[in-house]
Amino acid sequence: MSNAAIIEGSNVAHGHATTEHHGHEHHEQHFIWKYIFSQDHKIIARQFLITGMIWAIIGALFSVFFRLQLGFPDTTFPIMEKFLGEWAKGGKLSPEFYYALITMHGTILVFFVLTAGLSGTFANLLIPLQVGARDMASPFMNMLSYWFFFASSVFMFISLFVETGPASGGWTTYPPLSALKEASIGSGLGMDLWLIGMALFVVSSLLGGLNYITTILNMRTKGMTMTRMPLTVWALFFTAILGVLSFPVLFSGFVLLIFDRNFGTSFYLSEIFINGKALPNIGGSAILYQHLFWFLGHPEVYIIMLPGMGMASEVLSNHSRKPIFGYFAMIISLIGITVLAFVVWAHHMFVTGMSPFLGAIFVLLTLLIAVPSAVKVFNWLTTMWRGNIRFTVPMLFAIGFVSLFISGGLTGIFLGNSALDLHLHDTYFVVAHFHIVMGVSAFFGMFAGVYHWFPKMFGRFMNNTLGYVHFFITFIGAYLIFWPMHYEGIAGMPRRYYDYSNWESFKHYEGLNSFISIIAVIVFLAQLLFVINFFASIFRGRKVTVQNPWGSPTLEWTTPIKPGHGNWEGEIPTVYRWPYDYKDDGNGNDFIAQTVPLKEGEEAH
Repeated sequence: MSNAAIIEGSNVAHGHATTEHHGHEHHEQHFIWKYIFSQDHKIIARQFLITGMIWAIIGALFSVFFRLQLGFPDTTFPIMEKFLGEWAKGGKLSPEFYYALITMHGTILVFFVLTAGLSGTFANLLIPLQVGARDMASPFMNMLSYWFFFASSVFMFISLFVETGPASGGWTTYPPLSALKEASIGSGLGMDLWLIGMALFVVSSLLGGLNYITTILNMRTKGMTMTRMPLTVWALFFTAILGVLSFPVLFSGFVLLIFDRNFGTSFYLSEIFINGKALPNIGGSAILYQHLFWFLGHPEVYIIMLPGMGMASEVLSNHSRKPIFGYFAMIISLIGITVLAFVVWAHHMFVTGMSPFLGAIFVLLTLLIAVPSAVKVFNWLTTMWRGNIRFTVPMLFAIGFVSLFISGGLTGIFLGNSALDLHLHDTYFVVAHFHIVMGVSAFFGMFAGVYHWFPKMFGRFMNNTLGYVHFFITFIGAYLIFWPMHYEGIAGMPRRYYDYSNWESFKHYEGLNSFISIIAVIVFLAQLLFVINFFASIFRGRKVTVQNPWGSPTLEWTTPIKPGHGNWEGEIPTVYRWPYDYKDDGNGNDFIAQTVPLKEGEEAH
């Protein structure tokens, strides 16, 4: 019997839809169909990851450029002219391009790296492997989700090279700056390309999200009940739900913005004067765009955070050699975060003239979301408590994730209070808060996942020494960069300003700004070390010689070391246990795989 027949037969046996699977051993696929237009979820995961890494390098490099301007406003850097050309003549960044760099840095890191790169990679890699499916519910739609992401990347990349420069209305692209082509140099063609790129990005996210949800609900193997799923899959499930419900709202906001820019409508424009001349636009509201943007914008925080939470739970339990503490509490807290994420968006809008009564409601809801987050933190800490901790590279990044999530989350209490937010809004306090809690901690969750599941992706290990260096420089550097910004923000230092040296009230922060910029360069170089480690390890890394190198009970480690398209040879295993059975199995192992039947008299968790 051929492998394809075995795959199809096992799909029927386990209640899966019968689908044709390619890539079996007797028919070697052409490189283009195997690695480029692949429908194998594991290859698509690699495509998302590598594309996301390319964007991460570009986005981080932009931050290095504008940090050099902030830290050393009177110094010229000839290397900048080599990279940026006319926009950094004589090695000095132009004010117009400074704002464009900030805009593109935010867009790239939030959407193209921490949304597509993070969810696209680990939802694709882990969902079928951990629930016991041959592939996604629709492998073709899965392939399309990557190629829509690639198309959006092309438009965004092209926008970096247009004559008037890329979009420069801030990563939130608030109108009227983004709605009027004549408003600024960065409101021209670059903004149109930005909007097209983001519209394609939303389509990619929706295709992926619908696929993830369908796969989790319909493609689980025999015995894999919802309460036997790893917390990683639960987190990716709720991430997909958040995206499917909130991204269409952002899409509508972008469509209306395209109409205002190109077709004379007035959704966001009213009573605008340019050079003393009134525009014909009447009846629109720029605040409408803010509602549409932030209705996605706050769920977006958790679209970025939840995959990291799920992977941190998995890694902390595995490398502590202990069952996860409070499995059901963790699931309920994920549900609480998912629900509350939709009803807190207006805490980004306390300074828009909102009714104080309405503001008080959003303050209450914002503080309420700290409860499920606190449950998760408590459970992570108690999972590690008295565990047999192995301080591997993925474990260190998972611990770093918890540390950054706690410290960054605590500063959110300040911003969630409408009275304090009036002072802190649009200062460096906001920059510090969301970079620690949403940016750096999400990256730490991502790094923990990459180091932990790299052996499953490529059949090799990443270099440990380089991994430890990467962790310590990034962890220490993250706090050295962003913690001091809280004090600048409390002092009222506004963000997005090109040069603070002429402000008497902020002159004494000159040394601190220089220090932050130096650390930012060092941390950027550490990320290049990770990239070198990643690509070198694919070809030269130590080979995985055992099927389950981390000693994990979950289903993905029951596949061959380098699984083919279809994941399991022969039938998909049946599941009998929950995914965190870390206990003596009587054979010298400290874990029991999900596929091991219960002994007589043994109770299921």
